[in-house]
Amino acid sequence: MKTYITLIENFYNAFANGDAATMNKCYHQDIKFQDPAFGQLSGNKACKMWEMLLSNENAAPVITYSDVAATEQSGSAEWKAEYFFGPDKRKVINQVKTSFTFQDGLIHRHTDSFSMWKWSKQALGTSGLLLGWTPIIRNKVQQTTNKKLNDYISKKG
Repeated sequence: MKTYITLIENFYNAFANGDAATMNKCYHQDIKFQDPAFGQLSGNKACKMWEMLLSNENAAPVITYSDVAATEQSGSAEWKAEYFFGPDKRKVINQVKTSFTFQDGLIHRHTDSFSMWKWSKQALGTSGLLLGWTPIIRNKVQQTTNKKLNDYISKKG
C-alpha cells in the first residue's frame, strides 16, 4: 500500500535527518519496539530511545534505507547505520532488517533484527569478537542501553 510505504519512508527520512520528533509521529501511541540492543520497549520509552540516540552529536549516524514494502497490515525495510561508538570511537556499520505492523494508519509494532555478534565485534572490539555471540554480551548491552535510556528520560522528562 502506497500510504504505508510513504509512512515507512517518512520514518527513515526523518531518521537520516536526525529528526526524532517526526520519527515518533509515525508511531502509534501504543508502539511496541524490539531490537537486540534495547530488547523490548513500549510507548513513550520507544520514542525517547530515538530522541536519545539522535541527541548524541558525537555518534552522528549516517542512515540509508532500501527495500521498503507494505500491505494494509504489515511492512518491512532494510536500513544501514554508520556511526562511531563509545569512548574509543569505533567505526560501526550495522545492517538491519525491520518489520512493522500498522494500526490506525501508524506504526504499531516495530522489530529491528541484526547480528549482535557483527555489531559487537565492531562496537566492543576484542570482547565483542570473542563473546559477542553469547547471551552474556546481549544481556550486558541491553542492561547498559536501558540504564542510559532511563537516565535520559529522568533528565529530559
